[in-house]
Amino acid sequence: MAVYTEVAPDEAGDLIHKLGLGDLHAMQGCAGGIENTNYFVSTSQGEYVLTLFERLSFEQLPFYLALMKHLAARGIPVPDPAQDANGVYLHRLRDKPATVVNRLSGKSALSPDAAHCTAVGAMLARMHLAGRDFALEQPNLRGLPWWNETVPVVLPHVDGPQAELLRSELAYQNHVAESAACQALPRGAIHADLFRDNVLFDTGVDAPAPDGRPRLSGFFDFYFAGIDSWVFDIAVCLNDWCIDLATGVADLERSRSMLAAYAAVRPLTASERRLLPAMLRAGALRFWISRLWDLHLPREASMLQPHDPTHFERVLRERVRQSLTPNLLGL
Repeated sequence: MAVYTEVAPDEAGDLIHKLGLGDLHAMQGCAGGIENTNYFVSTSQGEYVLTLFERLSFEQLPFYLALMKHLAARGIPVPDPAQDANGVYLHRLRDKPATVVNRLSGKSALSPDAAHCTAVGAMLARMHLAGRDFALEQPNLRGLPWWNETVPVVLPHVDGPQAELLRSELAYQNHVAESAACQALPRGAIHADLFRDNVLFDTGVDAPAPDGRPRLSGFFDFYFAGIDSWVFDIAVCLNDWCIDLATGVADLERSRSMLAAYAAVRPLTASERRLLPAMLRAGALRFWISRLWDLHLPREASMLQPHDPTHFERVLRERVRQSLTPNLLGL
């Protein structure tokens, strides 16, 4: 989240009224994230998030909003886009595509333990299964074709060893993608960006589930979602939830907890287990490339804090150095 496009309260209030969400009481720009303009909005009827899309087009957005509608209708705790009297949930504000969703409760667990990873793994599997009958098609727009296009753009901004790693890993991922095993991986709608700050857990005395585990209250920020292999989505989660942030080294306890919880809901296929180490490398490469791009080719924003690209360089080097085999991960 960030603020690229300033929205006046009366403009936001008009959209809120159009959606039947009451009277606007307050709005505040969100500083986190890097892709869209976001405001927290309070109305006479509740708490919402107003999003203006800075990169995604009117043609691309129906996929994301319809996916959230689809998942919400199947009991997955995700933001539910508000509709006007005609059932429309994509609007124009300041000449940008815009939508309003309900604000989910809870806070992100930025220092997760094995119990948090268990909850995320189980819900991720439920989300994948809930999306099996989702009808719309759109590829993961930050997938391999985008990596192939973007690496030449960022190479002039990195040093020699970094350039060597980018080139060699990109070649490896192209080789993996051409394999029959990769092309046969189970696929469907994926989140593709399910980091710690895109998941919420309820807090307070009554928040934990009956078994004492953290109660997961929401997945959000679906605007990198697309159709891709489910195991890539798992790898993205493992690369954030189940590592030591300072070093990029895998935390085996958290990794095994997440994978066991996922597999208890949807068992992994033999191909998924075999290709998980390659997908862990793919997930690290994807976010290293995008962070290099955001750092060296930035856009203007009034509340923008680019993420450090060297973090995912460390993660990738660790994934190459220590191949986490299925046996090591308890699969």
